[in-house]
Amino acid sequence: MTDLNQIALKILSNGKGILAADESTGTMTKRLESVSISSNEANRLLFRKSLFTSESMKKCIGGVILYDETIKQNSEGKTIPEIISENNSIPGIKVDTGAKMLSGSPDEKITEGLDGLRERLKEYHKLGARFTKWRGVYIISEKYPSKLSVYSNAHALARYAALVQENGMVPIVEPELLMDGNHNAYDCLTKTSEVIKRCFDELILHKIDLSGIILKPNMILDGSKSKSKINNDEVANLTLKCLTDSVPSEVPGIAFLSGGQSEIQATQNLDLINKMNKSGFIMTYSYGRALQQSALKHWSKDIQDIEGTQKVFNHRAKMCTLAAQGKWSKELEIQS
Repeated sequence: MTDLNQIALKILSNGKGILAADESTGTMTKRLESVSISSNEANRLLFRKSLFTSESMKKCIGGVILYDETIKQNSEGKTIPEIISENNSIPGIKVDTGAKMLSGSPDEKITEGLDGLRERLKEYHKLGARFTKWRGVYIISEKYPSKLSVYSNAHALARYAALVQENGMVPIVEPELLMDGNHNAYDCLTKTSEVIKRCFDELILHKIDLSGIILKPNMILDGSKSKSKINNDEVANLTLKCLTDSVPSEVPGIAFLSGGQSEIQATQNLDLINKMNKSGFIMTYSYGRALQQSALKHWSKDIQDIEGTQKVFNHRAKMCTLAAQGKWSKELEIQS
């Protein structure tokens, strides 16, 4: 077992998942303003710290993805990575600099951030990060994603992963096919499979240690504007088919993104995936909104009510961790 594999397994094992708290300042501002809270550095830190010091960090959250601002913050004499580590979780960091227009196919995106990445990774490692995240974004339509998008983003993900492993950290490889659109789930299956297979072709070409990565894919879902809607069992079946056909067996685990699903949808689909999972892959969660939204709404009513906010977050994290073990049920959602 390599050091990178040990880190990946510590993050993902025993139903633990990943808290995606890597929203950019712009995205976090929109989230806070949606609940009528002013977005400033102090408020962003106050909310995030309430999650990072919650009881569920020890029991449910194996890793936390941070944003550049957050990994450099301090609170009460401790750095944020120190606070996360003390709560038995592993600090991680988003390292891409965002998706920009893809030259040659202006409707599509290419993720940037490779320039200067080696130096930034050295700094993040010193700050305490032990895993990283890079997100490739793809749209689904009759003609998209184009071959240019599939190949360009896969190449960028592989170059990123090589630099991360060179610096002793675990790369999360996140190829996200967006829910936006009127495509059906079978289009999503075909195109997600194509994207993931191309990513692994590039990862292998770049000599990535596949036992030391985490894959963060979308589930197989109908588009948000699709007239057809498959049921939750079909979501689980198609998602498992996609991943068992596309992901090499050396990969230790898969941590799904929620991708616009509600908290309950994301939890229920993860639970069914694990109830049906016959593969050797750990299948868990790497959720942002689907872990934080209810806690954020509660916190916005009184930003000093840290205990109440943590209670709401602990419940959601517990539900996701049960789902990651195939032990969730709707009856458990009733909070005491």
